[in-house]
Amino acid sequence: MVKYINVKSRTRNEFIDITDKIQELVREEGITGGICSIYVPHTTAGITINEGADTSVQRDIQTALTKLVPLEADYYHREGNADAHIKSTLVGVSQVVFIEEGKLLLGTWQAIYFCEFDGPRHRRVAVRFLKTIKSSS
Repeated sequence: MVKYINVKSRTRNEFIDITDKIQELVREEGITGGICSIYVPHTTAGITINEGADTSVQRDIQTALTKLVPLEADYYHREGNADAHIKSTLVGVSQVVFIEEGKLLLGTWQAIYFCEFDGPRHRRVAVRFLKTIKSSS
């Protein structure tokens, strides 16, 4: 069954740490081992795993994406958010994380970020678990 996390962004471009919310779902579902699939069902947002200890890394990524894909350019899409669609494509809309001993298997410095590129908005993140089944042999 798919579980959802609600996310509310406050600015046009923003990285929101959702690691604790996903870990809470792991705990609530009682999952000790398996796979956590995280999916963003939006065309102007994304999901990434990156540095969680130093917030300047998120700012650097956002700055680099803005330089690569500026808000104003010669886009055909005229809603004013073509840059957000392109950034979503570059970052991606899904991630997979292993679960071991009831915890997300992330590196020491890693965190899971919802990436807003067209905020502020209310968004949802879909999370699905595949539990490890232990054999009785």
